[in-house]
Amino acid sequence: MFGKLFGRGGDEAAGDPYALAAPRKRSHGVYRLRALGDTRVLALVEAADAGDWSAVKEALAPFDLGRDHLVLDELADLDGVQDWIGRAVEEDKEHRATALLISGARHVSWGWEARTSARAKEVSQEQWRTFHERLHIAEEQLFEAAELRPDWVTPWRRLLTSGRGMSLGPAVNETRLDAALRRDPLDLETHIDWISYLQPRWSGEPGEALAFARQAFARAPEGHRLGCVIPMAHIEDWVESNRHDCLDSTRIQTELREAAQRSILHADYERRPGWQHDFSIFAMALALSGEGVVGTRVFHELGGAYTSWPWTYMSDPEKAYARFRRHV
Repeated sequence: MFGKLFGRGGDEAAGDPYALAAPRKRSHGVYRLRALGDTRVLALVEAADAGDWSAVKEALAPFDLGRDHLVLDELADLDGVQDWIGRAVEEDKEHRATALLISGARHVSWGWEARTSARAKEVSQEQWRTFHERLHIAEEQLFEAAELRPDWVTPWRRLLTSGRGMSLGPAVNETRLDAALRRDPLDLETHIDWISYLQPRWSGEPGEALAFARQAFARAPEGHRLGCVIPMAHIEDWVESNRHDCLDSTRIQTELREAAQRSILHADYERRPGWQHDFSIFAMALALSGEGVVGTRVFHELGGAYTSWPWTYMSDPEKAYARFRRHV
């Protein structure tokens, strides 16, 4: 019945020759999405995990690392990359910009791993020291990568993340935002990073992030993934509010429904590797708002695929995802 109502589910390859098959064995119908659900990304991750720089370069051929944030994230979040990528930076002059970008992105993620997601007052002095050491390395490498490849947007988005962590202030971070958006005015990950920055826990005022998200989405063409800024801004508001039901309103449900229909559910939306991340942002916001029509479709399209972001904002994220999925 769901297939007739909503089209194919997210666990069907449906003509994608690079789609990773969903595992048969699942917990409550849920499985962790691996390598963006793409066999080419899996080959890249396996090469990086083995520390094989030649194989990494070969596996990167289908992708534009200067713009593919989700592909870069797969490398940045992979433990162990920091152990070998420095050699590639020093020895491979032809691909130095790529190696710098990967190393810089890894050091940003590695820094946040040391800091953890705890509130600032709960972070130890040793954690702060390690955090800033790693971010300092990241900043140097990302600036050099950006200088070598001035067309790339990914270094600037990562510099936004490190700038927020290092508390560099509005002037510096606004300059980095402008640099990223000059390269891609509709870049989703840059906008999401700025939505986080505009939260009161960092430097913003209540309502500022949602206003920014609405302005950005108004500029986006039909079917563009930039529509994810609307649910992400509402999720960030939910995190700030400490009230579980703060999104449970007809107005918010309507806004989320319309944003989904204009973006991820629009006929012009392109399902690129990792499209499940876009759907997961909507799934969480729709579930928190209590919306039960479009939310059902979004969860169905995911087919049980679980992405840690943005569910990490919840305690026991995977169980929370499974619970909301059963509910809708």
